[in-house]
Amino acid sequence: MRRLHYALPLAAVLPVPGAAAQRPNTSAAPDTRPNIILFLVDDMGWQDTSVPFWTERTFYNDRYETPNMEQLAERGMLFTQAYACSLSSPTRCSLMTGCNAARHGVTNWTLYRDTPTDDRSQTLRLPDWNYNGICQVEGVNNTFVADTFVELLRRSGYHTIHCGKAHWGAIDTPGENPCHFGFETNIAGHAAGGPATYLSEQNFGYDAEGNPRSPFAIPGLERYWQTGTFATEALTQEALRALDKAKACGQPFYLYMSHYAIHVPIDRDERYFAKYKAKGLSDKEAAYASLIEGMDKSLGDIMQWLEENGLAQNTILLFMGDNGGFCTSTAWRDEPLYTQNYPLNCGKGSAYEGGIREPMIVCWPGVTRPGSRCDSYVMIEDYFPTILEMAGVRRYETRQTVDGVSFVPLLRGTGDPSRGRSLYWNFPNLWADSQGPGIAATATVRRDNWKLIYYYETGRRELFDIPNDISEKHDVAEEHPDVVERLSKELGRYLRKVGGMRPTFLETGRPCPWPDEL
Repeated sequence: MRRLHYALPLAAVLPVPGAAAQRPNTSAAPDTRPNIILFLVDDMGWQDTSVPFWTERTFYNDRYETPNMEQLAERGMLFTQAYACSLSSPTRCSLMTGCNAARHGVTNWTLYRDTPTDDRSQTLRLPDWNYNGICQVEGVNNTFVADTFVELLRRSGYHTIHCGKAHWGAIDTPGENPCHFGFETNIAGHAAGGPATYLSEQNFGYDAEGNPRSPFAIPGLERYWQTGTFATEALTQEALRALDKAKACGQPFYLYMSHYAIHVPIDRDERYFAKYKAKGLSDKEAAYASLIEGMDKSLGDIMQWLEENGLAQNTILLFMGDNGGFCTSTAWRDEPLYTQNYPLNCGKGSAYEGGIREPMIVCWPGVTRPGSRCDSYVMIEDYFPTILEMAGVRRYETRQTVDGVSFVPLLRGTGDPSRGRSLYWNFPNLWADSQGPGIAATATVRRDNWKLIYYYETGRRELFDIPNDISEKHDVAEEHPDVVERLSKELGRYLRKVGGMRPTFLETGRPCPWPDEL
């Protein structure tokens, strides 16, 4: 069943994708719709930048140097409550499909075909989630079949470019290749969710004969092997080469600049490492800071390319993180702590704010007010309808139900779609890469000031007043039982409605209760 969606017209009324012509008529007037660049950073904590996303600066804002993020924020709108999932694959699948993770079922990270990545539990049997990722065709088990906004952009006349990390589908499934989702150009995107190494001296994870030493080896960067070029810089140079070609095409373009940075391993970007050592940081902390500044330099290079090519005023630039910073407990991990996500609680893999709240900036020349700030909340699946609306794609069909809500009204100052809206998360899994505090099988709802976290294994429900307790130090569930019950009912109804999954107890074989069944 295909679903017809409508968006507000911006630049043009375009045909519904289908059997009709796939490209605009070349005899028609030039396509002046905006170019769109989505700059996505991997594992970036909310405060891993000199741009303060809180009401006050933190010591992290003074530690890191991200002048290009500062410039982007000065030109556009900064979002203080932008949310994603707590892990990479769920976020990226929501981005591409417009679906909440509870609906698409890719609730943990993906890698090998037919191989869940969950940690083991002595009490729970974890659900048979979609560990093969998303897919554009039927016939692959444990996948979610959907139409992507990238394919809709391509059909409407956009030239589409992917650069960097993909991580939507497992190895040897159709979903591992970005070109299967509407990208005409793919640079270095494959099934893996991180780099084997950022170092060209190690051929980005390949041996001298060109054989990958691990599934995380970065493909397609052979020209940079043994050149001393850090992976972040190599991807940037390849993106700029692709943009040169895109300009010559005469079409509007969509660039998905999806950096592997700042995901582990924490390799030193020698261009910036010494600077941070001089600030008194440990080797690990200085290496982490160098990864951040290298990412920021990439953003600056792309912004400079737009200026030099006369495209800055007709290009929308969106900046976003995919999940919280990798913050772990040194009690179980050998390497020293290099980020803590302060003032947020916990980090990657957690339902707490440190795992799901992301840095986000949008610069839309002529639309966003320079230096503006938005405190309304948005969710990663909102990018699907937003980008299509920005591109003037007025109506479109998809096989899936799109959960995202366009945040164009926030950019234009014409409305607030977050009012009366609830955000949902479902993570009925155990993340095998972390055993730190706050990592558990959970379902979560955020509505207005309130946030409820439900723990499948124990039935515990925590309630936080987020604007007044951003660090989630004070569980007020006992003080507000009416709010707990109301949000539990809402969360339970939503999870059942969209086909959300849940664990079962090993001892009894019975499913864990939904949050409203306790």
